[in-house]
Amino acid sequence: MSAVPRLPAGSLRLRLLAGTLVWMMLSIALTGWALRTLFQDHITQQLQAQLVMQLDQLSAAAEWTPEGGIRVAPMAADPRLSRPLSGLYWQIDRLGAAPQAGVARSRSLWDQVLAVPAIPGNDRTGGHRVLSLPDAQGHDLLAVTRTLQLPEDQAPPLRLTVAGDTALLAEPLQRFTHLLLIALGLLSLGLAVAVVTQLHLALRPLQRLRERLAAVRKGQAAQLEGHFPQELQPLVNEFNHVLAENARMVQRARTQAGNLAHAVHTPLSILANAAAQENTPLAQLVTEQVASAHRQVDYHLARARAEAAVRATGLSTPMLAPVRALLRTMQRLHADRSLVFELAPQAQDGAFRGEEQDLYEMLGNLIDNAGKWARTRVLVDVQREDGQLCITVDDDGPGIPEALRGRMFERGVQLDEHRPGAGLGLDIVRTLAQTYGGGIEALASPLGGARLRLCLPAADGDAHTAP
Repeated sequence: MSAVPRLPAGSLRLRLLAGTLVWMMLSIALTGWALRTLFQDHITQQLQAQLVMQLDQLSAAAEWTPEGGIRVAPMAADPRLSRPLSGLYWQIDRLGAAPQAGVARSRSLWDQVLAVPAIPGNDRTGGHRVLSLPDAQGHDLLAVTRTLQLPEDQAPPLRLTVAGDTALLAEPLQRFTHLLLIALGLLSLGLAVAVVTQLHLALRPLQRLRERLAAVRKGQAAQLEGHFPQELQPLVNEFNHVLAENARMVQRARTQAGNLAHAVHTPLSILANAAAQENTPLAQLVTEQVASAHRQVDYHLARARAEAAVRATGLSTPMLAPVRALLRTMQRLHADRSLVFELAPQAQDGAFRGEEQDLYEMLGNLIDNAGKWARTRVLVDVQREDGQLCITVDDDGPGIPEALRGRMFERGVQLDEHRPGAGLGLDIVRTLAQTYGGGIEALASPLGGARLRLCLPAADGDAHTAP
């Protein structure tokens, strides 16, 4: 059995476990107290029954002698009555005109006399009365007493008393309590194990549901898969319905974006072709504005596509394959300058949680920008950091002054007007990265030029906003 994970204070498992265990312990404690009380009452009644039996024997053995005294005939008595201060005693008191306490008593009393108080007759219970007495040592005694009138004419009324030390109850009660604690302790342990096991089994479907949700979030599945208990299955069905609706909405958004791109690009292409056939200032103006419109359409469509992709689930795009493809493309594109585009040997593979087209858009702009500034070499590395994939693009060019590193991502800004470009590439990269919950920054490169560091959410880890 796997180790039980640490539970947060708001855990449903912790609440159920704590509530069940507290109620169980209270119930067991109450049961233990009730059983001990019942056993104590039982042994008290047992001792009282023994005392009544001794009282009956004493009543039968008491005789009035012709000399005017009391004699107790031999009886089958408890041997403790003959052992001094054994805790079991009997005594006969004379009542009437000349009362006298202890006219006859057991050997166990030795030189003591029990002080039996006068008790109202309405305390009589079945021919005897039950009362508590102290002995000479201060011990509490449970006593039964009755008034006996012998048949002889001259015989006075007698009060017969048999008493037992309540300490006689302590040993069996203590032994019973010890065994009861052991039994209830084992019962508590067994029930606690049963409760923990039951909770583990009962909440396992929720753990499986969480794993299926994580698989959907990481892009490993398009819907929640597997069978769940009937209490959870409606929730799973509804969630799968939401995922399907979301996928259809994203697909409609992509289709509409494609239709819009086609609808806009077609007239722009017609205008560009028409302007190319003329060599006038107006034609040149039209050509420039059509190119600007093309870039604006591409920019906003890319952003809208990324927004839709972020809301979609199950997206997963491998990272190293597009990087290698782009490096080969850039190698051919800048072949006239003999640049070397290479992937770092320590680059780690991973999956980007987003659209493949957007990944190509971001990486293509970064690597192409590095190729414009590099003298001989461009190095690309990919590392996993805290649920993100961080791509660094280094070049050995002149580098970027620290004061200008923040401005280079602004829309339309070109740090060198003599180099080709419209200043939109890095702004597109920044916008797409932020849309996906990532970020980009410019740093100094170990190669001597600039380093652009792009962090994007990984498909198999938790994404967070890059600093």
